[in-house]
Order: sequence, then structure tokens, then C-alpha cells
Amino acid sequence: MLSETSSSPGAGVTLNNWQTPEQLAWSFQHIADILPTAVISRAAAPTAPFESAPAPVDELPLVTVDGRFLTVREVMDWTYTDGWLVEHDGRLFAEHYPSGMAPGTRHLLMSVSKSLVSLVAGSLWGAGLLHPDAPVTAYVPQLAYSGYAGATVRQLLDMRTGVRFSEEYTDPDAEVRQLEEAIGWKAWTHPGPRSMYEFLLGLQKVREHGGLFEYRSAETDVLGWICEAAGGARMPQLMSRLLWSRIGAEEDANIGVDSTGTGMFDGGISASLRDMARVGRVVLGDGVSMTGARVTPAEWIHDTLTGAPDSRQVFADSPTDTRMPGGMYRNQFWIPREGSDVVLALGIHGQMIYVNRPARVVAVKLSSWPVPQDAWMLLSTITAFDTIAAAVQEGRL
Repeated sequence: MLSETSSSPGAGVTLNNWQTPEQLAWSFQHIADILPTAVISRAAAPTAPFESAPAPVDELPLVTVDGRFLTVREVMDWTYTDGWLVEHDGRLFAEHYPSGMAPGTRHLLMSVSKSLVSLVAGSLWGAGLLHPDAPVTAYVPQLAYSGYAGATVRQLLDMRTGVRFSEEYTDPDAEVRQLEEAIGWKAWTHPGPRSMYEFLLGLQKVREHGGLFEYRSAETDVLGWICEAAGGARMPQLMSRLLWSRIGAEEDANIGVDSTGTGMFDGGISASLRDMARVGRVVLGDGVSMTGARVTPAEWIHDTLTGAPDSRQVFADSPTDTRMPGGMYRNQFWIPREGSDVVLALGIHGQMIYVNRPARVVAVKLSSWPVPQDAWMLLSTITAFDTIAAAVQEGRL
């Protein structure tokens, strides 16, 4: 790890600085050179090809949320883009790598990883191995001694447990940063656990389970633990079998692992841009991939789009600043507004899978924003992809 010479790209990258703005563009494309990882294999399965069909999406005009008149390309240029593409029914309208990234490069997905874990959970549900209404302790009995005692799998999927976990990225003492130390993603500055599962067992309940939505990465990490228990395999093998070998992937993916080999389920997966489009096609295809393989039941996708009767209300009342009025969070995916025409998988520093079901458009953006969250960059990217989808629906592309 970290063996670059002083004259090579990535020289000087350390455990302490790989997430700093100066290093992100390199480190997000070289996680396996920085941290321990495990392979998520495509298992030599046939690749689902895209047809190259360039379309003039770059110059489409749009108005950003703050009233600026820009083009799609200007939005991409102004939002630290490492790679972006737009796909419509198997045809690649656009595929660009403005920062030296290549088609086969694996890029850190951050919390887009959560949505991949959701598809694994959906597959397990379809096989009768995972039940959303079951208590978490039915799969991982050790959780009876943690703040997750009494919570259900459904409450993990929708981030509605009562466990205390701060996602304040700029606070070095927040639980989200302590978790990174526990799994070895940061140098240790806090005493305490030194593995993922040990850390999760120490989290405390501060309110009743089943209340408001609050975005917390630990929910996905517990969900991943439960998926491993239900599926009888570690996540790299489980995701390879249930997802990566079924989507027609071109490249293996990888996942960061802790000292015990446990994956960073909430944000540790790295994958190529095109393979993320193939994941988007699973959502667009009601659980069926580009190869025709069933990944997850159609009911899992429909439930994601529909939500529970109170999903939008608990999202609206959430302490999390979502910037998505009328939206909701369901099954580790974001529905950003009223209706269910658009589904998002999102990760900090600008990672996104965008699925517009009426337009049959999938778009992907992998980025290295210098800050974890930026409302203007997020909303401008969504607007850019909305603009392209509208042009497709109107027959202008």
C-alpha cells in the first residue's frame, strides 16, 4: 500500500490525507493502492455491450436552482467530474472522462454502495432468505446487546432506527468519522473498536425505533452484516453471485475491508462508470439486468418507488437536510421529488446513478468534489440529467 515514488501520481498520499481535496481525484481512482480491498468478481460472465450512439447532449441549455443559464457540459465542468455518461435503451449518448479516468477505471462510489447492498438484500428477499419485517436479531443475535435491539430489517432499509449516529462529515468526532478509524480508513485518534462489527455493537439507542428518517451510514453496515448472515457468505462473494455476475459487468469491482475482512458496506465499493450504468438498468428494468438475468424481484423495485404510507412525511420531517421537497428514502435509494419518475443512488463528493423511468434514461456521474456535500453541485447535476431525459422524451435526441 502507498508504494508510489515521489515523482509518480499519488506520491505523498497517506492514511491521513487521502480524503483531502488535493488528493481526492487520484485516491478515488486508486483505493486498492491505499487501503485493503476484496474483489467483487464478475465471475467471467458475458458482458452486456452498449451501442455507441453519440448525441448532442453536452450543449443542451438549462437553468440552475440559483438562476444561472448553463449547458450540460458546463455543469459537468464546474462540478469536479471524473467521469459521466448517459445511456438510453442500451445506447451510449455520452461518455466522458475529463480528469484522466479511463473506461476500465474503478472509482470509489461512496454511498452509492448502499444502493448496491439494497439490490443484494432484494435478491435475498426474493429467495425467501431475508424478511424486512423480521427483527435484526433473527439474523445477527449479537445485536441484542446493542442499540439495534428491537429494530427491524425494514427500519434499517429506510434508515428509521432510533440509534445515535452522527453523519456530520466535518466533525472529526462524529460517529461517521469514528467508524472510519475503526475500520482503518483513517489514522486512530479515538480509543475504542478496531473493526466494523465491534463498532456497530457499541452504538446506543436514543429514541424509539421506527420514527423519522435520518440518514446514517451505520444502518447500511448493519444491513450488510444481516445480508451476510442470511446469504451465508461474505459480501464480496455474495455481491458477486447475486449482482455483479448478473449485470453483464465489464470489470470486477472491489470493496474496502477492515482488519477482519469485513466490508465497508456503506461506502467502500469501487466500480467502473459503465458498470454503474448497468446497475441503473436493473432499477429501470424492474429488477432484470441488461443480460436478461433477474437480479431482484420486480416487487422490490416497485416497493422502492412506492414507499410506505408515511415515507414522504417522515422524510419531510427529518432532521437530515435533504434539499428534496416531496421526496423520500426507501430501500437505500432516494426518490428526489413527488411521484416516482426518478430514482437516485447518491454518494458524497459527487457520486450519482440517475434513473429516469419514463424516459428510459440512465445517467452516471463519478466525481471528486472538494467537499463532502454541496447542494448546488448536487441539484445542478440532477437538473442536467433531467434536461437530457426531457429531450429524449420530446424526441429531440
